[in-house]
Amino acid sequence: MKPAGSFRDKVLAVVAHIPRGSVLTYAQVARRAGSPRAYRAVGNILHRNHDPRIPCHRVIRSDGTPGGYNRGEKQKERLLRKEGAI
Repeated sequence: MKPAGSFRDKVLAVVAHIPRGSVLTYAQVARRAGSPRAYRAVGNILHRNHDPRIPCHRVIRSDGTPGGYNRGEKQKERLLRKEGAI
């Protein structure tokens, strides 16, 4: 069991509130979760997430490319296009 308010919980809470059609970068999520330099940790947390209520596909790389996704990069691009985010 994770302690309340863990970095993981904060990351998932930030990502859960990204509106449809919008994206944040891994660095922006890390900053909003309280650890600006932990963008790689954000990627690791999201890669392990399988909760469909957390829209991990809405988190992209700082260079504007989609980046990885635990259900496949093509699926991530498909979802982002469907939502009008890219």
